[in-house]
Amino acid sequence: MVLVLSVVNVCRTELDGPRREHGRPVFPGTTGPTFRPATGCILAGMDDDPRRELAEFLKARRTRIRPEDVGLEPGPRRRVSGLRREEIALLAGVSSDYYQRMEQGRDVRPSEQVLEALARALNFSAEETRHLHTLAAAARRPVNRRRRRTPEVVPATTLRLLRTMTAPTLVVGRHLDVLAWNPLAGALLGELTALPAPARNMLWLLLQPGADLTCPDRAATVGELTAMLRTAVASDPNHPRALELVGELAVNSDEFRTLWGRHDIEETTRGRMRIIHPLVGELSLDWDAYRLPGASPGPMIVAYTAEEDSPDSERLQLLARLIDTPSPVAVPVGQS
Repeated sequence: MVLVLSVVNVCRTELDGPRREHGRPVFPGTTGPTFRPATGCILAGMDDDPRRELAEFLKARRTRIRPEDVGLEPGPRRRVSGLRREEIALLAGVSSDYYQRMEQGRDVRPSEQVLEALARALNFSAEETRHLHTLAAAARRPVNRRRRRTPEVVPATTLRLLRTMTAPTLVVGRHLDVLAWNPLAGALLGELTALPAPARNMLWLLLQPGADLTCPDRAATVGELTAMLRTAVASDPNHPRALELVGELAVNSDEFRTLWGRHDIEETTRGRMRIIHPLVGELSLDWDAYRLPGASPGPMIVAYTAEEDSPDSERLQLLARLIDTPSPVAVPVGQS
């Protein structure tokens, strides 16, 4: 996860009102996004049927494994990438027909034992195994496209906590929407309130033209965030906000569409980021994410810190002196 300067050259609504700019915007101007979720999700290979999500994950992982990785002879006439379906079935101890039906997204309900056997056959990590179980659990539930979700809400106690934080801190929703932030985080992010609510999203910001000018590690971070989003949507792949966001990004970004199709997953809760800020120059900051109490996946607090007495710490303190200190902002985005 990375903190980025926002796209801020957009028309504000009267509700936003005039706000003070903390430094010039780094990204070029943009109008708000026009979401086309249905077309985009088709392009990205995302389906609102959880069985298809399970099927695509298994297929993506199967094609990455070489026969020699699992003790099989590749043979001279192998024309497929990775293992064949029947080879995975053999290694997992299930019938070829059963596994084929799983990859076709048909109505099969694998037991916990079958899932564990498939995870071993596919050389899954613990993280990938958890993801497999999450997808399978979602696939067992009847698809309810009329199910109502309540908006993600930042508790008042969390907003009070943000007011006390001296480090750049924000609250990020399950789909990487920025829900609230303190003044110092706002100075790094830019004028988020000037953006349409759906565009206040970490991935959306990093996929805008010119983002690499402020985020030297942008490409790697986009890959990490895409994998984090994959993990977050596994339990509810037909969530309206997931379909909307993935659809918009898939329509407008070949990079995202390729990464999304890889079915990579990520459960990272800490990392390091670099940002080039127009007022204080380059900063290298560590970030840590803390899940708020309640449903998981759900909103999390993300705090950014610099090593004590380092040049980065001095630049962060300088930025803090350059800004005003309004109350933290909280805006519901989509639905949870």
